[in-house]
Amino acid sequence: MGMQDVLGLILGGGRGSRLFPLTRDRSKPAVPLAGKYRLIDIPMSSCFHAGIEKIAILTQFNSVSLHRHIYSTYNRDVFTPGWVQILAAEQTPESADWYQGTADAVRKQLMEIRAAGTKYILILSGDHLYRMDYREFVQRHIDSEADVTIAVQPVSRRDASDLGILKLDDAGEIVRFVEKPQTDEAIAGLESGDDPEKPYMASMGIYVFDTETLFEMLEWDGDDFGKDIIPAAIKTHRIVGYTFGGYWEDIGTIRRFFEVNLEMTQPDAPFDFYNPVTPIYTHPRFLPASEVHGAHLNNVLLADGCRIFNALVDDSVIGLRSMIGAKARIQSAILMGADFYETEEDLAENARLERPSIGIGAGSVIEYAIIDKNARIGKKVVIRGGPERPDEEGDDRSWFVRDGIVIVPKNAVISDGTVI
Repeated sequence: MGMQDVLGLILGGGRGSRLFPLTRDRSKPAVPLAGKYRLIDIPMSSCFHAGIEKIAILTQFNSVSLHRHIYSTYNRDVFTPGWVQILAAEQTPESADWYQGTADAVRKQLMEIRAAGTKYILILSGDHLYRMDYREFVQRHIDSEADVTIAVQPVSRRDASDLGILKLDDAGEIVRFVEKPQTDEAIAGLESGDDPEKPYMASMGIYVFDTETLFEMLEWDGDDFGKDIIPAAIKTHRIVGYTFGGYWEDIGTIRRFFEVNLEMTQPDAPFDFYNPVTPIYTHPRFLPASEVHGAHLNNVLLADGCRIFNALVDDSVIGLRSMIGAKARIQSAILMGADFYETEEDLAENARLERPSIGIGAGSVIEYAIIDKNARIGKKVVIRGGPERPDEEGDDRSWFVRDGIVIVPKNAVISDGTVI
């Protein structure tokens, strides 16, 4: 089928409180990923590879950096059909409220969605990591004559408690739904798969709707697809599951964000950013090659434009324009890098103000930590997290501990000799 009949609708997410402080100054889809990307690049790239011509992103919280990234990265030329547009939350004569949930976000943009004139709506999340052929997904929806098709993935009993679990019958139709079942009684009878290790099917929060069916369902009560619309639709419509067996991660917490990024540094990384057929697109920055002088790097994901001097770096992600001083030691850490290089005048001003330059100062130790963009880590600083560290934060909120991981937020300053 031609994908010109499909509107790709990407949900920009809510406040992202579980990813705080990474979401203090940006929305979830704008959070940097794997050294040089942002989370929004994942569904955007898959839409482009699938030939989806019309793409809309629904945004609300801390959306300025996300808007800037979208506009500077995903520009269609005048000879290309379709468009990429942002549908931001707004006050209208019909509604003075912000988006109240995933379904409500779509409901408030029905006029724009109707104007797209497509037969199908593909609803995607902006904060998941996976690679899916949306053409196969939509074709499954058409072939099964479903009203709604939901992407599902086999999961274990342990993981099922954190996800929406769907019961599929022999024909692949969804006949029951339980949101985050916590007890054996709640999950009893929901087995759908043949794999004894992963007998349950979890909703991935990715849907294909017939457009008119979507309009009909959005007239119902309820603001969220997973909690309200889909459970009600199972009773009245044909809802089908599309089983996805590839890598998929919902990067919704600091712990998962940290673990997923560090998994990408390993030789057997579960997600392939090096795929030559379906690459992940992002903003072209035209940065110089990274420089490494007398340093030791082991299992490191190294982005463009970095300078590393006589440091030890292990099992870490080193983001764009990262500066790492001599004799620094980086272990199991994510450095998000910087948005710009400091000029000679900036460096002179830093010296005058006795302020650290952007990057990691000489002799510093960073372990089990996330250093956000443009952070200034002084010389001989020690930042060391660990699984046993309780959640806490600095008096000046220049650092936080979440899930045992120390996070230095964007633009923070950590003075020489500080121990965290």
